[in-house]
Amino acid sequence: MTTEILESPDVEESEEAGRGHTSWRRFALLTVPAAAGAGALLLGIMNGAIAASFAVSGQQFKIAADEMSGDGVAIYGSLDQDLRGNVHPVAVAAIGSAEIDSLCQSVLTEFPILGEVSLKLSAGTGGTPVEATNLFIDMSQMDGDASFTDMEIGRDASTLDQGPEGGQGMQDLFGMQGDTIAVSDLEQTAWAANAGTFRLSDLSLSVRRGDAECF
Repeated sequence: MTTEILESPDVEESEEAGRGHTSWRRFALLTVPAAAGAGALLLGIMNGAIAASFAVSGQQFKIAADEMSGDGVAIYGSLDQDLRGNVHPVAVAAIGSAEIDSLCQSVLTEFPILGEVSLKLSAGTGGTPVEATNLFIDMSQMDGDASFTDMEIGRDASTLDQGPEGGQGMQDLFGMQGDTIAVSDLEQTAWAANAGTFRLSDLSLSVRRGDAECF
């Protein structure tokens, strides 16, 4: 509205009273099978089988939050493409509805003469969290402490049905989903974020010289 995808993470899973708990310190292990299918995804893009809703900017941005909770979550591998034709592997987190406390988004850009310039947005820093519906985040990295309920890991991405409409990947690729998700100390690096609705309480937007990113 993050652990590099191709690294090998340490993942701990346990079940307590029907609830799954997953440490996302190295989230990539869950998406390595999706990376193995990148060739098929790229071929699909080249053949027009995958329709991109928009082209990404070619710049990644950072997202941080004290806490994010959501209902109806699906996670699967995909690809983003920029206007130069560069293709970027991503893990898509699709969430039906989400609340975010102390949201921060930032992007760092290099300008001629001026040098580095940071654009930062913050919201949900008071008593009212940021609210989003049909949220899709195309991320390359994620860190945080997460817990799921009714977690399914290793499901065919094309059969995911817990997330919002359109929250499925390609057939035979890796997917995971759960009824709910809660992530504390969230840090993500992303190529794109889309939402059906995005309500930003206590919105603050700043532009300044130098590196002033969220993390």
